This record gives sequence, structure tokens and C-alpha cells, in this order.
Amino acid sequence: MTKPFLILQLRPETEASDDEFAAILRKGGLTADQAHRVRLDCEALPDDLNLSDYAGVIVGGGPGCVSDAPEDKSPVEARIEAACLSLMPEITARDIPFMGCCYGIGILAHHLGAEVSKDRYGEPVGATTCRVVGDDPLLDGLPEVFDAFVGHKEAVQHLPEGTVHLLESGPCPFQMIRYGQNVYATQFHPEADADGFETRIRIYKDRGYFPPETADDLIAMCRAADVTVPERILRNFVARYG
Repeated sequence: MTKPFLILQLRPETEASDDEFAAILRKGGLTADQAHRVRLDCEALPDDLNLSDYAGVIVGGGPGCVSDAPEDKSPVEARIEAACLSLMPEITARDIPFMGCCYGIGILAHHLGAEVSKDRYGEPVGATTCRVVGDDPLLDGLPEVFDAFVGHKEAVQHLPEGTVHLLESGPCPFQMIRYGQNVYATQFHPEADADGFETRIRIYKDRGYFPPETADDLIAMCRAADVTVPERILRNFVARYG
């Protein structure tokens, strides 16, 4: 690997952010020196940022919603969203390798002019069954059906113009899309395992994703789920572009 990956993180809770970063490294097969981490909740994008210096860009998840009204977004959430969106014109125009995880699909779809809202397709915290509906190198060798961890209030409402539909689930049709040849986004969390979701359930139990008193049941459900395939998508992304 001659260039590092730029990893943009959106979670304002240090424990959640650190756990996610470690998971992206571990599941992607990266070492810390193969990644440039930027926590957008507490630091700005570098003034001299040059996307050509990176093998690709990976955007993590977060508690914010692209579809929230501006007055409902905290200053931190608004700043994070603006930073991510500021990169999308160059990423899509130059077809720079990009993997947007959960929040990232909203950012990509919003940039492309598609509707992102809470009207339909939200999924409760837990495992959902995904189905392959398109061909792509990142899906080579994967089963046609597999489970992935999700938990989202908003979703893409229609396929953005110019994108390829790659994965669907029953509750949410747009689980993975591709724009151009190298710009990807998933609604599910490709880096997540049961341990990681337990951490997030505990941290976000009061953020409206589920009734707080059900947290222990959700943790037990996640631990009983067989979620091992999605990380292969992240690893394939790193292998292809690193």
C-alpha cells in the first residue's frame, strides 16, 4: 500500500468513535499507519487536504440525520454534514474510491439529488437480511443472501440517478449502491460486529433508536445473530484500492 486511506468519523462520543475506528482498521485489514483519521466532531478537514494523497475515503456512521431540518441539527452535526458534503463534488467528479457507511449513503444520495428522509425504509437496531441484486467486484465470492447490522431512522427513498443498485433488504431496498466505478455507500455497517453494536446500543440508548429499557434484549439479539459477511465488503474495498 503506497497511500493511506482517509477515514472520516462523525461520532461525537469518544468511546463510540474509537471503537468504530478500531473496527474499520481490523475488518478492513489496515494498520494505523495506513490510515489518516479525522474526527469531524472535534477537528476540521485539513486546509491542505488533497484527495490524490489517499488510496480512498471511508466515512463512518453517526447519530446525525441528513434529512433533519437545519434548525434541528446541533452545531456539531451541521459542521460534520457540511464537511462531508464539501468533498462529494470532487469525489464523484473524479470517481475517487469512496466507501460511505450508514450515514455515508445519505451523504452520497443527498449530493446526487435523491430524496433522503424518514418517510420510509427506516430499520430498527439489529440484524437485517441483505440480498445481492447487482454485480460488483466488492461482492465477488459473497453469498447471495447474508445478514448485516443496521439501525437507522432515515433512508434513501429512491435510487439516485447514475447509481447502480447492488444490495437490498426487505425493509429497506437500498442497502448498497455504487456511483461511477469506485464510489460506494452502504446503509448497513460493514465494519460492525456484535461487540461493536453492543457498545453503540449502550451509548445511543437515549437517542431515539429504540426504547431504552429494551437495550439488554437488543444486545442479546445482536450477539445471537450470525453477521460475518459484511466485513468482507470493507476488506475487498481496501484490497482493491490499497
